[in-house]
Amino acid sequence: MKRRKFLENTALGAATTAALVGCSGGTNTQTTSTGDLPTLRWKMATSWPQSLDTIFGGAQTICQRVSDMTDGRFTIKPFAAGEIVPGTQVLDAVQGGTVECGHTASYYYIGKNPALAFATSVPFGLSAQQQNAWLYHGGGLEAIQKIYSDFGIINFPAGNTGTQMGGWFKREIKSLADLKGLKMRIPGLGGKVMDSLGVNVQVLPGNEIFLALERGAIDAAEWVGPYDDQKLGLNKAAKFYYNPGWWEPGPTLDALVNQEAWDKLPKAYQEIFKTAAFEANINMLAKYDALNGKALKELVDSGTQLATYSQEILIAAQKATVELFEENAGKDASFKEVYQQWQKFREEVSQWYQINQLKLAEFMSKTDK
Repeated sequence: MKRRKFLENTALGAATTAALVGCSGGTNTQTTSTGDLPTLRWKMATSWPQSLDTIFGGAQTICQRVSDMTDGRFTIKPFAAGEIVPGTQVLDAVQGGTVECGHTASYYYIGKNPALAFATSVPFGLSAQQQNAWLYHGGGLEAIQKIYSDFGIINFPAGNTGTQMGGWFKREIKSLADLKGLKMRIPGLGGKVMDSLGVNVQVLPGNEIFLALERGAIDAAEWVGPYDDQKLGLNKAAKFYYNPGWWEPGPTLDALVNQEAWDKLPKAYQEIFKTAAFEANINMLAKYDALNGKALKELVDSGTQLATYSQEILIAAQKATVELFEENAGKDASFKEVYQQWQKFREEVSQWYQINQLKLAEFMSKTDK
């Protein structure tokens, strides 16, 4: 109900602003549905190759909807990773004013502030629905926006891939010993955990993963899930496809906006941008859920071998995650502030999930054919 009301109020606010501007008097009597609001042309840098239509589609959704809702007076052009800046430098481009806005994953920038990991996803953390609940109604977005304000940026959730897969490996990984020295592409705090387990962690943008895996520069890689992974051709470079993706149970993607550029926007345009980001956030998750099942079947039919992480690896990873959280909280005040708030919310939402949704999911997994 709150989400629907938010959308209705946003649309009403934009329409009202236009009407007020158009009826405000003066000598200029020419008006459109957006009144006398300015014509703006923005650029959006993204972290994604254009070939990945679902994740890059999140950026396109924002741009298209902003144009639609302003009758083309406010347009944003999305650029694929590498066209303006590399995929892992979007934050820098937005902060420096190279572009007005960007579409990226905040955990790419934990070197700037480790608490940015919570904006995307952390190991053994929140599901996509729980992440949305935390961001929209649990104080999460306010906490993350406080961090981004230090970079002269404001952020909005603008996509979610759902629980990701556990990555592609050239050989089977049966124990902790098999992880030692393995070269793996994996970002965020999940990468930090893998590093503590002996993995040689690499951070590469999506458009570089296939060649690195195929040519042996890395031994393993994680990206998103079956639909995107199939498009990248990762199944042609590695045979074993692991689950679960314990490091990203519900990763949110963010629209970043340069704060000075944001402050110059008319209020109506700000509300329209926020509405477009909200739509992108909800739509991307729905689309991935609709596409991943079919893609996974095609991968398995073509020779991909599904594998599950051993209990030894999962237990060790969970233990290392807790230790990493505590270590970061002890060293970084902003991480501690977000972590404690997030942890309290997680405990509450997990209790509700276990009482209701988990029990139904467990029963259905045993009875569904």
